[in-house]
Amino acid sequence: MKRRAGVAGLIAALLVLTALLTPARADFTSRTQTAAGFTAADPLTNGPLYRWGMNTTPALSPVRSANPAQLYTKVVGGNSHGCAIRDNGGLWCWGTSNTGELGNAAVSDYVYGAVRGSATTWTDVTAGYGYSCGVQTGGTLWCWGTNAKGQLGQGDTTDRNTPARVGALSNWNKVVAGVSHACGLRTDGTLWCWGDNSLGQLGQGDTTARTVSSQISPGTTFSDVSTRRDHTCAITVAGALWCWGANSQGQLGVNDYTTRTSPTEPLPGSVWTAIGAGELHTCAIRSGGTLWCWGFNTDYQLGITGDTNARVQPAQIGSATDWATVVASSLHSCATRTDASLWCWGSGDRGRTGFGDTATRQEPTRVGTDSDWTQIGIGVAHTCGIRAPGRLWCWGYNISGQLGLTVTTPEQLGGVTTWRRAAPGRLNICAIAADRTAACSDYNGQGQLGQNDYTARTTFTTVGSSVTTWSSMGIGNYHVCGTRTDRSLYCWGENDNGELGIGTQSGSATLRKVGANVWTAVTSGNSFTCAIQTDATLWCWGSNDRGRLGINDTSVARRTSPSQVGSATWKRVSGAYSSACAVRADNTLWCWGVNDRGQLGTGDTTNRWAPAQVGSDADWQDVQTGRFHTCGLRADRSLWCWGSNNNGQLGRSGGQQNTPAQVGTDTDWFTLTTGGAHSCATKIDYSLWCWGFNGASQLGLGDTVDRAAPAQVPGVYTRHVQATWYGTYAIQQQ
Repeated sequence: MKRRAGVAGLIAALLVLTALLTPARADFTSRTQTAAGFTAADPLTNGPLYRWGMNTTPALSPVRSANPAQLYTKVVGGNSHGCAIRDNGGLWCWGTSNTGELGNAAVSDYVYGAVRGSATTWTDVTAGYGYSCGVQTGGTLWCWGTNAKGQLGQGDTTDRNTPARVGALSNWNKVVAGVSHACGLRTDGTLWCWGDNSLGQLGQGDTTARTVSSQISPGTTFSDVSTRRDHTCAITVAGALWCWGANSQGQLGVNDYTTRTSPTEPLPGSVWTAIGAGELHTCAIRSGGTLWCWGFNTDYQLGITGDTNARVQPAQIGSATDWATVVASSLHSCATRTDASLWCWGSGDRGRTGFGDTATRQEPTRVGTDSDWTQIGIGVAHTCGIRAPGRLWCWGYNISGQLGLTVTTPEQLGGVTTWRRAAPGRLNICAIAADRTAACSDYNGQGQLGQNDYTARTTFTTVGSSVTTWSSMGIGNYHVCGTRTDRSLYCWGENDNGELGIGTQSGSATLRKVGANVWTAVTSGNSFTCAIQTDATLWCWGSNDRGRLGINDTSVARRTSPSQVGSATWKRVSGAYSSACAVRADNTLWCWGVNDRGQLGTGDTTNRWAPAQVGSDADWQDVQTGRFHTCGLRADRSLWCWGSNNNGQLGRSGGQQNTPAQVGTDTDWFTLTTGGAHSCATKIDYSLWCWGFNGASQLGLGDTVDRAAPAQVPGVYTRHVQATWYGTYAIQQQ
C-alpha cells in the first residue's frame, strides 16, 4: 500500500499543529471508540480495508496454502490442526496450539497456532485430536501434544509441547493417530498401538489402556494401517484386511454392530491394497482397483447414490477399477485414481469436499480437472492435498487456521474502497460502508452473518437488506450486535447465554432488536455484550461467568436482558474474552471480570464481579481489552498496557504486569486496539505500529517474529485499526 500524498499529508500536518496549540484532551472529544468499532461521532473514515495475519475464511475450493515457493511430500489433517513434510525433510504444523500439538514449545496466549518449521529431517507425520506424531530419518518415533490417555507413548499421561521420543528403537516406518490412541508400523512389518483402549482400539483383546506400545497379533506382518477415531484397520503383507475397536455404525465391516477388542477380518479371502479409516466409516481399495466403503452413511460418505443407510459389510462404490488411494473423515471421503485425478463425496458443509459450494455429493465426484494429485490428507472438516511437483493446496473449514492460510503483509480485502468502520471478530468480520450499509462475511455456524441461514460467505454480504443507518458494531465469538443512527440496537447469532439481550436463550440468524432506541455504542465479548445508553448509563447481558457482566451478583449465571452496571455514567466500554473495562464520564478507568493474568490492572489476579477502579488517575481517554491483556490511552497521549506479556503484547520486555505500565515514552498515540496476544496503535501522523505475538504474521511486518516493542507497519496509514485473536484489519487513510 502507498500513502496518498496531498490531502492526507496536509491533514496529518494540521493535526500535528493542532496538537501543539490545543490541550491534549481535545483530540479525544470527538472520538468514542468501542471494542469493535467507532460510533457515528467519529471523524469519517472512507477508504479501502486491508487485513493481514491468519485468514480463517472457509475455502470452498482448493487454494494454495503456505509459502508458494515451498514444496511438500506429505500432508495430514487432524481435528483443528494440520502438519506437512517439506521436500527437504522439514516438518511444519499449523492451526490450534491449545495442547502443544504444533510441537513448537511456544508459550503463547494466542488462541491459534502458527506455521512453524523444524530443521530435523522427517519421513512421516500424523495429526490426531490435540496431538501429533512423526518418524524421523533413522527410524526414531516422536510424539507431542495432549497425553491424557497415554497416546504419546511415553509411559505416562503428561502432555508434551515439543516432540518426545517414543521408546529407544530406531526401526519405525509409519505412524497414524486416532482421537486418543496411535499405532505405528516398524520396518520389520510388526504393528504396535498405544493409548486409549476403552473400545478395544488397541487390538489387545481387552479394554485396558496402554501408555507404551503393545504389539498387534504377534507373528503377523503388516503393510499399512489407518485410524481416525476409535477403530483401527490394517492390511497384512499378504493383503488381508483386519479391523478392530468401536463398531457402533458398522465401521469394522464384520456384518454386525459389536465392538471388537481383537482384529477381525471383513470379507475373508479378499486382497486389499489401500485403507482409509474415518471417524465412523471406512473405505478401502481391493486388488484390481475397486473401491469399497462401509459404516456410517448419513451424509453419503460411503458414496452410494440415493442411499444413506449404514453398511455393516463392505459395499462396492461404482464400477471403476482404477482407484489408487483413499482417505476418510467424519462426513466426507476422498480418493485418487491411477491417473492422479482427485475425487470426493459426502457432506459439502463448509466446503470440505472442494467443489466451490457446500452441496452434498452422493457419489465420488471429480474435484477440478487436474491430474497431478500425489497425496491427500483429510481433517475433520477440511482437506489438504499435494499436487506435483509438491505444491500444497487446502480447502474447507478454517475456524482454527487448519488450512494454514496466512497473509504476511497487508492486502486489500474485497473491491470496496469506501469503508467507514471495520468490526472483525474471532471467526468473521462485519464492516460499515460510507453509505452506512453494513456487510458481514466468513463463518456463519451460529447465524452471525444475519442472513437467516447458517451458510458461510467468502465475500461481504449485506446485513439488514437496505438499511443505511448503521453506526457501530461489536462481534463476540459467535454473535454480533450493532447500533444505528436512530439509537436502536440489533443483535444476532449465538444466544446460549442470552448474549443477544432479547430475553431468551434461543439463537437467531436474523436481526433481533434489543429494547428501545436508547443505545449509542456496543461491544461484544465471549458470550456477553455491553452497551452504553444515551443517558451514559452502562448495561451488560449474557454470560456472567466469573463476573464478566460487572453486575456484582455471584449467584447469577447469565442475564438474558440488559442489566445496568452500577449507577455511574460512562464514556466508552470494551469487552473481549472474559473481562471488560470502561472509562467513566470523569475519565477514571474501571475493569471487571476474569483477572487470572492481571488483565484488570488492579494490582492482583483476583476476579472482580463489579467494576474496580484501575489506579486513581482521572485522565483515561480510551481502553481496549484483549484476551489476557489490556491497553489504554491517557490524556497526554501516552500509551499503557497491562496483563499477560508472554509474547511481548504489552510493548515491553519482562513478564506479566498487574498494573498499567507505559509503552515506551512517546506521547503522540491516537487510537489503539488489542488482539489475542498482540496490540496495535496509531499515532497522530496516521502511522500504524504493532507488537506482540506474530506467529501468524498478524503484525504485518512480513515475518513471524514476535516484537516486544512497537514496530511500524510499512505502508499503512490509518486512523481506524482493529486487531482480532489471529489478525489485524485497517482502513487505509485516503
